Amino acid sequence: MATLNISLPDGMRKWVDTQVGDEYANASDYIRDLIRHDQRQREALKLALIEAEQSGRSTRKISDIINDTKAKLEHG
Repeated sequence: MATLNISLPDGMRKWVDTQVGDEYANASDYIRDLIRHDQRQREALKLALIEAEQSGRSTRKISDIINDTKAKLEHG
């Protein structure tokens, strides 16, 4: 396993320390979990973009898409 040293401002270090708590063994476990989450999120976005591209042209207007998305966000 490789080692990576990073520098954090005091406020970020305090945040990491509070996040570690009972859920993670140490800061390294927390950071690895953040990276795994980011990797999954980016992969999901990439797949969504591929799916969107392959779906063809939409007949909806941009304003309709924006309004529908806002409504979904407001209603969970």
